[in-house]
Amino acid sequence: MLLVLDANTGQNAVAQVKAFDDAIHVTGLALTKLDGTAKGGVIAAIAQARPIPIRFIGMGEKIDDLQPFIAHEFVEAMFS
Repeated sequence: MLLVLDANTGQNAVAQVKAFDDAIHVTGLALTKLDGTAKGGVIAAIAQARPIPIRFIGMGEKIDDLQPFIAHEFVEAMFS
């Protein structure tokens, strides 16, 4: 079960992940709106709270802006 979250929700995303995982056993995450003000810090918080893989990230409004999440590429982009 893929859970799609708005990355701009901040720490509330952690509570959402916990609630949905408890209810339906989430098997993957997709985080949207990472092209906006959200810098991806919520990814670390979610990873610490639950070991659910992040499958996709949304970096814009078009279908092609939904990209597979590749951790090392994401970290490199954060620090460049």
